[in-house]
Amino acid sequence: MTPVLPGSTAPARGATDSCSDNRCRVRNLDAVADIARVLSIAGSDSGGGAGIQADLKAFAACGVHGMTAVTAITAQNTVGVTAIESISPEMVIAQVRAVLADIGVDAVKVGMLGTVETIEAVRLALGELEPGTPVVIDPVMVAASGAELLDRSARSALIERLLPLATVATPNLPEARALTGLTDADAAALARAVHALGPAAVVVTGGHREQATDLFFDGGTIVELPGERYPDGAAHGSGCTHSSALAAYLARGLAPLEAARRAKEIASFAVRDGLLGIGAGPGPVDSLGLAKSDGADSI
Repeated sequence: MTPVLPGSTAPARGATDSCSDNRCRVRNLDAVADIARVLSIAGSDSGGGAGIQADLKAFAACGVHGMTAVTAITAQNTVGVTAIESISPEMVIAQVRAVLADIGVDAVKVGMLGTVETIEAVRLALGELEPGTPVVIDPVMVAASGAELLDRSARSALIERLLPLATVATPNLPEARALTGLTDADAAALARAVHALGPAAVVVTGGHREQATDLFFDGGTIVELPGERYPDGAAHGSGCTHSSALAAYLARGLAPLEAARRAKEIASFAVRDGLLGIGAGPGPVDSLGLAKSDGADSI
């Protein structure tokens, strides 16, 4: 059977139907070379629900190769965060440079940063990307459990040093209010206010709104991206999944609005199919459809 690239109905370029031995059926170097490469600069969640673990799952679900530059290590599970340790700024930069030197980067997702020093390191690292490389910034401030993931002293650095570099910023409602100081504003006003801080486009996600509708704004008209709410789903890692999917689709060449539509779908289905049986707290989202598969299929 001739393989098809993810998201495409056309056969992969240069594909063949067999290999010279029994180890594989398809060896397609051209198709592999065409796979987009996306880098997550974010924190690690030891429970596997959010952070770079969620990012890598979302990248795989969207058909791109995921890479990471870890900014912090958290001791975390579905119940809460018990410890946080930042990675040195030098090591954050070294991780990004290692990826750039060998593999290359078609888009970047930025998540948990934690400190002013890390923000400055990430700003420096982003300056080494090829001009025009899309950057999605998810302004992670507080974990779902309530743990502070961004020093309060670092908020102004995030706003001033990084947001203007974003192709798309993806705050939820509380994050948009924290970024702008507009505690009583509606989502549309918040989208405009966050956009005024410098990102080329903004998606205010709908997870904390009465209606699960994302709002997209790039300086023109507010565009609503509706979706169903799944109150019986598992939402741990939903924000990470959304921003990572958005970065993945930008890497694959979609315009920001269409990438935001696709990311909304990926995150919504991941919540709907979330793994409620994992852990005692809110379960992790399931962007890879693990709950629908038979584990024996992979053996």
